[in-house]
Amino acid sequence: MTGVYASQPDAEVSWPALPLDAWRETYQTLHMWTQIVGKIRLTLSPRVNHWWNVALYVSPGGLSTSPIPYGSGAFEIQFDFVNHQLEISTSHGARSWLALSAQPVAIYYDKLMAALHSLGIQVTINTKPQEVAEPIPFEQDNKHASYDPEYAHRFWRILLSTDIVLKEFRSAFIGKSSPVHFFWGSFDLCCTRFSGRAAPPRKGIITSEAYSHEVISAGFWPGAGIDGPAFYAYSAPSPAGLSEEPVRPAAAFWSKQLSEFILMYDDMRSAESPRHALMEFLESTYAAGAKLANWDRQALERYYTPADRA
Repeated sequence: MTGVYASQPDAEVSWPALPLDAWRETYQTLHMWTQIVGKIRLTLSPRVNHWWNVALYVSPGGLSTSPIPYGSGAFEIQFDFVNHQLEISTSHGARSWLALSAQPVAIYYDKLMAALHSLGIQVTINTKPQEVAEPIPFEQDNKHASYDPEYAHRFWRILLSTDIVLKEFRSAFIGKSSPVHFFWGSFDLCCTRFSGRAAPPRKGIITSEAYSHEVISAGFWPGAGIDGPAFYAYSAPSPAGLSEEPVRPAAAFWSKQLSEFILMYDDMRSAESPRHALMEFLESTYAAGAKLANWDRQALERYYTPADRA
């Protein structure tokens, strides 16, 4: 089954260079900043299956929590990577801004909590970072203190372009599917499809909930674990023979280290049509996993023609 999408020209999205060595320290600092904001959402939002209540979302200018319920209303925290500021806005019309600039995580944490307090928002979070080696509590972290506006902006542009393609890919699936969302723990943008069947139980608070049911997931990492930005795709549980399945484009490969399919970002952006190359990767890796895991694709998919969207 081949998907037909109402694609937009590649010229309408942006795939700037993002060499990991050039912005590694900014990346590490941003990772901690997003974790603080994400933990605020986690603490105050109702729990949703597979931890979907903790994720951030790509916005026209950066990353957003979406509305977080509080008292008789709600508030939102948004990273603005165009004007390089963090904005807190409430449903009562109050606003507060913090500059996104080079500063230690500890100082950023204090400023953000003070800004929330000034808006009448009281919240206490677990200050230990998640899913990182040698975590430093936010209020003690003076190690991570970098912010390069140019690379923060490039990172957001890639997230925005990837978000557009992932949402197009998601539209063909009528089974259970996650939103396209950004997980601050692993620092990746992803979308996950579900077969509808339960998966073998896993240990761990995070993984037991995230992988309670069979999934095929794909997304974008800016560099974690593979020394460079890349798109990834995997099935969980991973069916026998998945690593041997042919996928597209030609530059895509199976990583034994990660047990996932990988398409390096630089290979994608150098393709004649980066958007087409990414869609090929998403489609072919999903097809490989769905075939070997015996997903009922006829029941789970509905592909649209341009006429259907008119």
